[in-house]
Order: sequence, then structure tokens, then C-alpha cells
Amino acid sequence: MITPEFLQKGDTVAIVSTARKISKTELKPGLDLLEGWGLKVILGKTIEAEQNQFAGDDGLRTADFQEMLDNPKVKAIWCARGGYGTVRMVDGLNFSEFKKNPKWVIGYSDITVLHSHIHNLDVETMHADMPADIKKRTVEAATSIKKVLFGEEYKISFPSEEKELIRTGKVTGQLVGGNLSVLYSILGSTSSVNTDGKILFIEDLDEYLYHIDRMMQNLKRSGFLKNLSGLVVGGLSDMNDNTIPFGKTAEKIIAEVVSEYEYPVCFNAPAGHIKDNRALIMGRNVTLEVTEKEAKLTF
Repeated sequence: MITPEFLQKGDTVAIVSTARKISKTELKPGLDLLEGWGLKVILGKTIEAEQNQFAGDDGLRTADFQEMLDNPKVKAIWCARGGYGTVRMVDGLNFSEFKKNPKWVIGYSDITVLHSHIHNLDVETMHADMPADIKKRTVEAATSIKKVLFGEEYKISFPSEEKELIRTGKVTGQLVGGNLSVLYSILGSTSSVNTDGKILFIEDLDEYLYHIDRMMQNLKRSGFLKNLSGLVVGGLSDMNDNTIPFGKTAEKIIAEVVSEYEYPVCFNAPAGHIKDNRALIMGRNVTLEVTEKEAKLTF
């Protein structure tokens, strides 16, 4: 995998929206953060653009992202927010210049489409918080972005919760994944990834428990989970249940679906739709170590 060039003070970061609309006011915390790191910022045409819930129509969102992919002065593209819409424009993108001069693509949630798609181009990306939400997150969430962008040594450790569900072990593999619902939605497309021998990260928000089960069963039946090196589960936030309960937590559902496999499994990683949403380097060959006490990801 190719690691994009690390940033230095004075470099330029572009902010665009591939999905939901957003205002300049909502971006201010993210702008202040980047400028505080000594970086220059340019805003794409999708900022303040609006077509119903989207940041402009599919054509505008495609053209805006394409411009930043091709602009040699832009060293990183920070997606402004998630929502929905990235899958509607990804097939219109031309990555030929990007492959010659890779740059960091940053975001999470709906941006999982881009993480997966770009993984197939053999370029690393950053699963991390976005300008629209950064003021709601921990200091560690913001500083983790800086560490990755500037090429500092980086690792994450967190307590082994759900002790009855974890599976201990130490493995190495490329980190892939993102939002479970998005991974489920692109399965079978050119944006889906081959997970054999890789460490899969998943997280999700505001889903019904039966649908978590439906998605996990589909990933299993599709072979997406069979040959993993490891599974890291992040935030599973605001889960919903029916009047007649499903009878299991989201964590229990996931653990049961992968119970026949032998690779390490951990839960409650600090990434996803949660306050402590740390950066993950997607495509990086990482080491995952899960013990009864803690889990650790070393990048």
C-alpha cells in the first residue's frame, strides 16, 4: 500500500462535501483546528451548496471532489460531513492523477465508500472525524488526526470490555472497513474489498438490532468475514429495538455471527459515531493484540 505524503506546516487541506449539505458556520471548528496546526485551507464549491438534503447535485459533488483530487497544491481532502450521497458520485471520479500523486482522504460514516474504493487503488486513507462534528469530540480525537497527517508514531489502546465476547490473540494485517451499513450496501460492487487476511473494523449508528443481524448474516454468507485476520468493533451507538425485543445486544449479535472463526475479536474501540472518535489508518499493515485486559492497535 502507498502512504500519502505527510503534511508540513504551510501545506493545503481542502474541505468538500460528498454527501449532505453543510454551512461555513458548521465548518468553523474544523477550520480553526487546521489553521492552528499551521495549515492552509480551501473550501470546495459544495460548501453552502444545496439540493434538497445534498451538498449540491451529484454532478457538482463529483466535480468538486475531482478538482481537489487533481489539484497538486492540495495535500489532503477532509470530507466535511457524512449523511448519504457518496455512493452516488464515486463512479464519476477519475483517480488517474490521484494514483500518480496520492493524498490523504479523511472522513468516516458515509465516507466508508471512499475508504473501500481507494483501498482497491492500493492507497492508504484516514478514517477519522469530520469538521462538522469535531467540536463535539475529545481532544484525543482531534490530536489523532494531526498525528497521522504529520507522520507521528501512532497507536491506540483501550480496555477489553464485553469480556465474555472477546477472543484474544495477536495478529497483523491490513486494516479495512468502516461503517457497517455502508459496507453492507457496497458489497458486490467495484468499491467492495477483498478481506482475506485483513483486519476488519466496523461501527454503526441508529440501527435496529434485527438489521445489525441481517447485515452481519449477509457479510458472513458472502465470505466477507470468513478469512479475516481479526475483527475490531467500534461504536455501536443508539441502537433500536422493536416492541417485541430481538433479545440480544448488537455486540452479542456480532460475536455470535463470527463465533465459528478463530481470529481475535474486540469491542468498544474508540472509533465511530462516539465522542472519542480516534483516527484509523485504513490500508495500513497494523498489529492487533487482544488480551483479557486490553486491546491494542499499533500502526
